[in-house]
Amino acid sequence: MVSDISLPWETKHGGLMGSKCLLDHSRNLFHSDFSGVIQDHALELLADEEFRVRIAAGEVMGALCKKGGPDVYAENRDAILEGIQTNLERQPLTEVLQQEDAEKLYEKLSSSPRSSGAVSPRMFNSGSPFGSRRGSANASQIFHDTAGWKNLETWMKCFQCVVEGCGPLFNPYIDQTLLDLIFAALTHTNRFVRETGYYVCATLVGCGLSQDGEVAVPLDEGNTILSYGHQFAEHLGNGLADNWSQVRLAASVATRKFCQSLGNDQIRSAFYPILIPRMCLNRYYVAEGVRIYSQDTWKKVAGMGGAKLVETYITETVEFYISQTEADNHAVREAACACIAELGTKIDKDVVRPFVPGLLDALLVCFKDDSWPVRDASCIACGNFLRCFAEESKGSLDALFPLFFENLQDNIPSVRQGAANALANVILAYGDEVIPMIVAKIKEGLAGIAKQPENAEKYSGLEKGPATYGVVKRARDNDMDTHSNQPMYSCGSLAPKMGRGGGCMDHQFKRPSEPWETADGCVHLVAEMAPLKDLASRVSELLPDVAHAATYHQYAQHVNFLETICKQLPNIARGLGKRPFKAHIELFLEPIFYSISCDNALTSSAAVNCLSQLSAYIGPGIMRGRVEQYNPRYLEQLDSLNIAPMPMMH
Repeated sequence: MVSDISLPWETKHGGLMGSKCLLDHSRNLFHSDFSGVIQDHALELLADEEFRVRIAAGEVMGALCKKGGPDVYAENRDAILEGIQTNLERQPLTEVLQQEDAEKLYEKLSSSPRSSGAVSPRMFNSGSPFGSRRGSANASQIFHDTAGWKNLETWMKCFQCVVEGCGPLFNPYIDQTLLDLIFAALTHTNRFVRETGYYVCATLVGCGLSQDGEVAVPLDEGNTILSYGHQFAEHLGNGLADNWSQVRLAASVATRKFCQSLGNDQIRSAFYPILIPRMCLNRYYVAEGVRIYSQDTWKKVAGMGGAKLVETYITETVEFYISQTEADNHAVREAACACIAELGTKIDKDVVRPFVPGLLDALLVCFKDDSWPVRDASCIACGNFLRCFAEESKGSLDALFPLFFENLQDNIPSVRQGAANALANVILAYGDEVIPMIVAKIKEGLAGIAKQPENAEKYSGLEKGPATYGVVKRARDNDMDTHSNQPMYSCGSLAPKMGRGGGCMDHQFKRPSEPWETADGCVHLVAEMAPLKDLASRVSELLPDVAHAATYHQYAQHVNFLETICKQLPNIARGLGKRPFKAHIELFLEPIFYSISCDNALTSSAAVNCLSQLSAYIGPGIMRGRVEQYNPRYLEQLDSLNIAPMPMMH
């Protein structure tokens, strides 16, 4: 089944898988002629046209090594390493093949017959402006950067299976020549090659571990993983900061095995300056697989001493965080801001204090980022830093306040909430120095809702009139320079820096804020202020303004504003306390019952939940009495919702 290469690939694949099963479950088969025959055929089929056949052939080689040990690898080492070496670089395409690839790519992108497109596929390779630009996205380059890489992946998978089969016995075969070959894959332009390379690297560094995860090779001069540890650490550090999340995950797997194979912190500490900052940042990375795996690795490596570990390598950690706030990948910048915020809240203040100015400068740059998730993360981080390092941060207040208030009226609801949280931290840090100014801004924002245009659409200011945003957006979309001669990314790369073009999550354009959005942010800020000590009188002052803002219904988004009020009112009540809040509850009964009966399901649900929570907090009897006193007709709605029922007579 495997000797005749003319047979269908399914037959060859089945023969290889069957051979692997026999090798895995037979004790004596390896010593027969069968093993020699299947070894020769497996090597031959590693060059088969079908990917699945090549993978199965590699698995057979791994099974042979598991039975026969490293001698099998020694016998076939030259063939395997030559297979990797010869496939590391592509031969340049001929002009004909290049044109065929360009046409295939064009058809794939346009999803139309080649004759129907307005742009000829030959423009990829012709002397036109498309083809003449440096870095032009012709077909061969696109495939060069992102497509599968000849047979390289399967040769490397074969090598990985061989190393896994040999286990700890493979340790003596790790030398500089082998590592240079593997490291060449880790720095390859193609992300699939880098990803596979890091998984192979994980298997290599795992040679020092037994099947139960214990150190199997003595940690002395004979341990090649330890001997070449600095080279491994450097390349693992690069992989942990790769732009592609798939490569980061593969590097994270290799890093965990590397740390485990070195046994204890005393030995691992030599490599921590490179690894700790990168491992730490990936705990906040937006790609869920990377984030969860990195969090689990951190627990395994640091245990309960993670904060102490960061404090030990604080200089390297801060330098890396600051460098990552300048990364092209907006998800990396967002994670860096989250990590900087963590430094302010979880690490010893005296350790972080010398680095506060540099960290704040980095956050200020991110505060003006084109990507709103980065602005949001930076805003929250700045609030944490002002609270934890009030004196050191005082000089940045003049620059930060306009940014805080800009985020408080942002188009994105979560950004407004983040700004409210940050401003509450500012109040905690500076107290009476900033309270009058912040209260004045809240009053101004709530009063401004009276200027909200009637029937404002969600994207007013963008397409009415003609709108500035719409004109800029359309002009950008039709600008050839924006879409040519640019780096290529897929969704897996999480897009380049927003200021350079964006991707599938482009947050670059921001429409002007509506007055209701400013008022919405102010409501969030009032809710954040309510539980703060000595602010009860200030918050009580603001509640009539909040209630008055809720009376404006002339615009379409008033239901969204009412939803925010209904969600935050129970928090305000709990923050103020029962007695102060009961003095103002009647101000909000009209907005609550209006919201309950409105057509918007989210607003109606929030209002019902608000009424239920307030009733439970101040007491059903008190709530019923206040509703009856305000408007007896609302009792019918109250009873239909089974909130604050009339007490039973006995």
